[in-house]
Amino acid sequence: MMALNFNTIDDFDVEGKTVLLRIDINSPVDPNSGVILDDTRMKLHANTISELARKGAKVVLLAHQSRPGKKDFTTLRQHSKVLTQLLNRKVRYVDSIFSTPAIMAINNLNPGEVLLLENARFFSEESLKRSREEQSNSMMVKYLSPLIDFFINDAFAAAHRGQVSLVGFTVNTPSAAGRVMEHELKTIQNTLDNVESPCVFALGGMKADDSIMVCENVCRNGTADYVLTSGLVANIFLAAAGYNIGIPNMDLIKSQGYMDQIEKCKGLLKEFSDKIIIPSDVALEIDGERVDVSVDNISDNPIFDIGKETSANYAKSLRNAKTIFANGPAGVFEDPKFSIGTEDIINAIASSDAYSIIGGGHIGAATVGMGYENKVDHVSSGGGACINLLAGKKLDAVEALIENRKKFPN
Repeated sequence: MMALNFNTIDDFDVEGKTVLLRIDINSPVDPNSGVILDDTRMKLHANTISELARKGAKVVLLAHQSRPGKKDFTTLRQHSKVLTQLLNRKVRYVDSIFSTPAIMAINNLNPGEVLLLENARFFSEESLKRSREEQSNSMMVKYLSPLIDFFINDAFAAAHRGQVSLVGFTVNTPSAAGRVMEHELKTIQNTLDNVESPCVFALGGMKADDSIMVCENVCRNGTADYVLTSGLVANIFLAAAGYNIGIPNMDLIKSQGYMDQIEKCKGLLKEFSDKIIIPSDVALEIDGERVDVSVDNISDNPIFDIGKETSANYAKSLRNAKTIFANGPAGVFEDPKFSIGTEDIINAIASSDAYSIIGGGHIGAATVGMGYENKVDHVSSGGGACINLLAGKKLDAVEALIENRKKFPN
């Protein structure tokens, strides 16, 4: 298990100091109007920003939006306006990261003021995969680090990445975890360290390799009593178990580059047949309608959900659990006809007495959409980072903070 020995905001006196705060406010944006469609991530970071400003820090925000080539790859001008409303505090915006206007804006900050720099991914070096030392020699770090006293990383949702804006400043600048990062890591790690049985993992969604990696880790280390599979994850396990899942569903596995996962799942089923639970029935999409069939009778039609019998059995397991981790929806939950599996899983988690953690991404959005975010114990802000933690992987940005504390002990 990861030792959480990094600095936090409590370890630094930020009054009158310039703090570079890396946040993750990557948000859905209307590609035509540029209007931000969901401010959830900005709300998450509002407390960290407000606390630093209230303590008299000069707060410089560093963030990204989408990635090159996508329609929502845009400036952070609108983000500054939304943050201004959420914080009830002016958030200035400068349309550069480390050019002269940005440097002047940082130097002119007064204690308690907040400045948002331009989209970090406008800087090409942000996309390069390099060692931490190499990242620290990037132009972004060279220009900005002399202007700041502390670097605080609050971007848990991007913590599994080793990009310049996430790890480059930690090499030579006293660094800490922000409140979102601190809360996510402590909550997830504490739950993993104090699992109560039965512990049930519900793993679905389209990122099958990640979920299968989690499945292997939690079965092998004894964390999980049961792993309930759904979504594309279940389809791969069904194929591995020898079921004929139909041409469209095999084609989907192939198109996603997951054919190698079938062999891996064969081995996992052989080793952990008592722990890994696969669907007994599935919902097919036939002529726009939902048709539930046994896994013995899957035709050449796409699987869009787990079946109603499987859904009921999974719900029973979840209600009897003491610890629950859920990641990924059970099917095409955006279509009401195929949302039954996902909704039944979330309903069961919300009505159970278990300590429950919902991964980020689509299942987190579905939980919030159902109004159940207060009926589960924790909805993670980062799907990729959360699932990497569950899979026993180290998070690049967190490792950078841990190493930094050794250089700059409080």
